[in-house]
Amino acid sequence: MTHPDATARFDPAPWRKRLADGRQHLRDIHGRSRDVERLLADHSDLVDRVLRDLWASCGFAGDVSLVAVGGYGRGEVYPYSDIDILILLPDAADAEVLAKVERLIGLFWDIGLDVGHSTRTLAECLEEAERDLTVQTTLLEARPLSCEPARFEALRSQLHVQMDPLRFVEGKLLEQEQRHSRFHGVAYNLEPNVKESPGGLRDLQTVIWIANASGAGTTWRELAQHGILSAAEARQIHRAERVLQALRSGLHYLAGRREDRLLFDLQNQLAREAGFEDSKLQRASERLMQNYYRAARTVLQLNDILLQNLRGRLISVLAPVEVLNERFFSRNNLLLARDLDLFQKDPSAILEAFLLLQRHSSLTGLGAKTLRSLWNARGKINAEFRANPANQRLFMEIMAAPRGQTRVLRRMNLYGILGRYIPAFGKIVGLMQHDLFHVYTVDEHILMVVRNLRRFAVPEFTHEYPLCSKLIEDFKKPELLYLAGLFHDIGKGRGGDHSALGKVDAYEFCQQHQLPEEDCALVSWLVEHHLTMSSVAQKQDVYDPEVIENFAKLVVDQRHLTALYLVTVGDIRGTSPKVWNNWKAKLLEDLFHATSRRLSAGQYSLVTYLEERQAEAQALLRYYGLGDDAHKTLWKQLDTVYFMRHDAREIAWHTRALYWRPETDEPVVKAKLSDDGAGLQVLVYVKDQAQLFARLCSFFERSRYSIGEAKIYTTRHGYALDSFYVFIPENSEEHYRDLIALLEFELTHRLKQQTPVEPPMTGRLSRQLKYFPLAPQVNIRTDDKQNYYVMSIIAGDRPGLLSRITSILSAWQISIHSAKISTLGERAEDTFLVTGPALSDSKRLVQVEKELLDVLRT
Repeated sequence: MTHPDATARFDPAPWRKRLADGRQHLRDIHGRSRDVERLLADHSDLVDRVLRDLWASCGFAGDVSLVAVGGYGRGEVYPYSDIDILILLPDAADAEVLAKVERLIGLFWDIGLDVGHSTRTLAECLEEAERDLTVQTTLLEARPLSCEPARFEALRSQLHVQMDPLRFVEGKLLEQEQRHSRFHGVAYNLEPNVKESPGGLRDLQTVIWIANASGAGTTWRELAQHGILSAAEARQIHRAERVLQALRSGLHYLAGRREDRLLFDLQNQLAREAGFEDSKLQRASERLMQNYYRAARTVLQLNDILLQNLRGRLISVLAPVEVLNERFFSRNNLLLARDLDLFQKDPSAILEAFLLLQRHSSLTGLGAKTLRSLWNARGKINAEFRANPANQRLFMEIMAAPRGQTRVLRRMNLYGILGRYIPAFGKIVGLMQHDLFHVYTVDEHILMVVRNLRRFAVPEFTHEYPLCSKLIEDFKKPELLYLAGLFHDIGKGRGGDHSALGKVDAYEFCQQHQLPEEDCALVSWLVEHHLTMSSVAQKQDVYDPEVIENFAKLVVDQRHLTALYLVTVGDIRGTSPKVWNNWKAKLLEDLFHATSRRLSAGQYSLVTYLEERQAEAQALLRYYGLGDDAHKTLWKQLDTVYFMRHDAREIAWHTRALYWRPETDEPVVKAKLSDDGAGLQVLVYVKDQAQLFARLCSFFERSRYSIGEAKIYTTRHGYALDSFYVFIPENSEEHYRDLIALLEFELTHRLKQQTPVEPPMTGRLSRQLKYFPLAPQVNIRTDDKQNYYVMSIIAGDRPGLLSRITSILSAWQISIHSAKISTLGERAEDTFLVTGPALSDSKRLVQVEKELLDVLRT
């Protein structure tokens, strides 16, 4: 027997080398064979051999045992998985044994094993398993490494004796529900977790755990033998599992550590190593991810069937039946078909089933056998099915129902029904969007938009977007909005303008479903113009009467305006949690109200429009106690352009700050919390000077303020009157009053000192922008009146972007009159109104564009 202190003299180097060499050998084999199941099993065998030999060298007595648990216990070890072990102690372990175990655990780490361990007696194992579902789960997968057979059998048998299978099942189902909710129930975001996301490996492990606890087996083949799933389903889920396992092992190798997220950093390289190549319409990484999404969807599709069947094995008492119609009934809040051949005999029953799910909110889903029958009948949804008027009526009933569209459409997509009924939708399932602001696949984004539109109509959520809720309440046929949401991005991935392609698809669909011509025209128009309103709001001056006039001509009437506003808000909210903010909400709302007034009032002159705006500003000034003539000295220095670009509230605020000092020698900097509460409005009033805008941009960037909008104006007597909307720095813990005081002091000091413009800031690119770069675009054209040039820039957002742009413009003596700074996730879409002699010369204009492109690429 080895001396008790043998572990203290243990040299880990040879063992570390043995383990490293073994892992490298397995990586070489895996790179040639790509047999992921063999890789995981071989990794487990390698660790088994090392641990057994190391355990044996330490000379533990027979009443101290080594047991593999968790993922290691089921023989599934990924390249950088942690190794879960249980050291099973005798009931009376002395201090010497405990010290020896503690030293051994340290040795495991020294040789390169990421060990998760527990040290317990048999009684403690059972006690912990009774109290903690996680411990119970890991012990369920236990297998002996160095353990007397009788002792291990005692652990296994006593664990099963004390286990309450139904309680275990309910606990694991709750765990899965909570885990899915952490990912917002979405499997199709752009950086999913292969292990934990809905449709990931953890969902498969949950099924196996529950099957084990209920005595139905521990493999897909065994589950098929027990009738839990069919042989075909077993093959499908096995293929999906291999896809997920291959991705996870590939992630571990690329990251050189335990990494389960399909990060942008790794997607391209993982795709190349998996043998994917770029095509004309898709990157290799997009093809890889579509493969992942298909596997995840298969897991989710079969998850319902498997868990229901397993749970059904444990429940002997059946709930009473509720008859829904002559073909369907419900039991235990599940929809069941009377005849399991129903969907094969009459495929229209497929849509009828979803309509019943929608109408009866108490139904939580389809029964396992009914779901399997429906799933196997998907092939019946063909051209003949789609042309059947009865099926068309059923689908439109689903879209026009008073509730439940989101739930039903998500289920139809999950089970592959929606993509078969609308073939164009089937083409965008699992399609990636590397546009730097969408965080979901195209199909998931579309369903998010429909969800948002439905949410406007739900009374419980009227507090979120009161205007949207009021508008949709009065909107006739809201199902037209849902159809527009369903088709708005359906043309993506085909090449060309997706709005134009989607318009055609939407019009044809509406015609086939016998909608009146005006409804067909409205839906197709909304799809064609679903980006227009956000573009106008974020790139043009929504307080300019001419902008409102042109937009009013496009929308024609109040119904089109209302529909477009609702679809636009739903669309922006469905791209990413970071894209929507109160500033964008206010711009859209102001554009909606201004256009609505224009449509209701008819044509009226610019003079009348400006007089009304000035009168509103004067009323606000009187509210703050200013006399009727207080504004006159300042306003004499302001021309029509100023009053066109600023709304009444801004004009009143500027006037209150400046009416008593219109010719001040000192810079005036004033800031206040914006009306929407998400940012600050900043006023800068100073004698005009070279590179002023560049200096201001540099200040805001270095102070971590992001500019949302800038209005640059020069008074008749040579003062710059510039106003900015800036976002409060993320994670700022200071009260906005303190931020305002500091901003006003520091910017005033900077302007007084006339310090040189600092070089643009540099910083790290975001991961998404680094691995999916956006080719910058610069477009300079004259405006409609030939007075200004409109400069549009699209580029990846990065630190110092505005300073880079303004440095080029300053060098060419190009003046900026207004700027709209729009950031969509990692994508900047900025619009400037500019003038300068270089812009009227075609050769110099080309050079300006070239220099801007060069600086945007660096």
